[in-house]
Amino acid sequence: MLNTLFFPLLFSMGAGTYAYLRFHDRRPRALLVMTLFQLLGSYGYFTQQGAPLFALLAVHATVVFFLLVHHLQTPTLAPESRSHQR
Repeated sequence: MLNTLFFPLLFSMGAGTYAYLRFHDRRPRALLVMTLFQLLGSYGYFTQQGAPLFALLAVHATVVFFLLVHHLQTPTLAPESRSHQR
């Protein structure tokens, strides 16, 4: 199962982190996709347990956790008001 999930989880960490840092408007979707990859990996671990897969899932969960905490702590920008002040 590790051979099957290694590259998708590695891609999820790399591409998800890139999308999170590069595209601020796509952060919630990137976090959702990374969470879904985590659930897929958890199902794989449930069907065939192993220490290397658990370690990979722990690293993936740590990355997702820190990105999620960063997203929740980042203040949202208010839209610019276009009113004319005199």
